[in-house]
Amino acid sequence: MNLELFWPVLAGFVLTVLLLPVLIPLLHKLKFGQQVRKEGIQAHLKKQGTPTMGGIGFLIATLVVSVVFGLINQADWALLLPILLMTVSFALIGFVDDYLKVVKKQSEGFKAWQKFLCQFVVTVGFALYCFFSDKIGTKVILPFTGGKEWDMGWLYIPFVFLAVMGTDNGTNFTDGLDGLLASVTSVVAFYLLFVSAGSQGTVAIVSGALGGALLGYLIFNAYPAKVFMGDTGSLAIGAYVASAAIVLRMGWFILIFGLLYLIEVVSVILQVGFFKLTHGKRLFKMAPIHHHFEKCGWSETRIVAAFTVVTFFMCLVSWLAG
Repeated sequence: MNLELFWPVLAGFVLTVLLLPVLIPLLHKLKFGQQVRKEGIQAHLKKQGTPTMGGIGFLIATLVVSVVFGLINQADWALLLPILLMTVSFALIGFVDDYLKVVKKQSEGFKAWQKFLCQFVVTVGFALYCFFSDKIGTKVILPFTGGKEWDMGWLYIPFVFLAVMGTDNGTNFTDGLDGLLASVTSVVAFYLLFVSAGSQGTVAIVSGALGGALLGYLIFNAYPAKVFMGDTGSLAIGAYVASAAIVLRMGWFILIFGLLYLIEVVSVILQVGFFKLTHGKRLFKMAPIHHHFEKCGWSETRIVAAFTVVTFFMCLVSWLAG
C-alpha cells in the first residue's frame, strides 16, 4: 500500500481537531441545541441543548483535505468529484432539516416528501452519471465470486437508488448514541481506504480524509458528547459510504460491511409493521435497535464498542468476499 495515503488521514484528523473547538462555541452562541424527545430514553434528557450540526466540522475537514490531496496526487476527478458532490448535497439536505428543527422549532424539520424528493433528485443524477461514465459503468462486483462482475444494464439505476437511500437511512438511524455513527463509520472508511488503495487511490483519498476527520470528531462526540453531528453529518456520511462503494463497483458489498446500518433500518421497519399488525404491541423495547439494548440495561459505551467491533469483523468478511 502507498503510505502517502495516510497523509489525508492525518490531515483530516488534525483539521477537525482544530475546527471543532471553534465551531462548538459558535453553535452554542447560535443556540443550535439538540432537541430530545421526552418519550424517548429518559437518560438522554440531560443531552437537551447539546450543540448539534457539528457534522459541519468534519465535513469541512474532509472536503478541504480531499481537494488538496486530490490536486497533489493528480486524482481522477471523474471518480472523486461525484463522491464529494453526493456527500455535500446530502449534507445540505440534512442542514436544512436540522435548521428547521433546531432554529425554526419545526419538530419534524423537512416534511417526509420534501426530504425524499431532494434525495431522489440528487441520487438519480448520481445514478445517471455512473451509468453513462466510462470509468464506472453498469458492472458491479459480486461478493464471494472471486471478483466476477455482473453488468446490470438498466437495472443499475434502481440498484444505485436503493443502495444510496437504504444506506443513508441506515446511517441516519444509527446516529442515536454518543459516538456510535462516527465509530462505526470510521471503521468503514478505513476499510474502503484499504480496498481502494491498491487499484484506485482516488477513492482512498476521500476515504482517508473522512476516516481521519471522524477520529478527530470522536474526541468531542464520544460519551459524554460535547457536540452532535445532526442530520447534516449523518446524511452526508450515508451518501459518502454508498457513493464510494458504488464508484468502486462494490455496491452489493454494502450489505456486508454496512450490516449495522441495515440492521438499524430493518429494526425500525419491523417495529412499525409489528406495531400496526398487533394493534399496539412492540417487537423491540424501542427502535432503532441500539435503543432496545439501552432499554435492556446496556450502557451507551458498551453498545458503541459492540457495534464497532461487529462492523470491524464484517469489514473483514467483506474483504474476504472480494
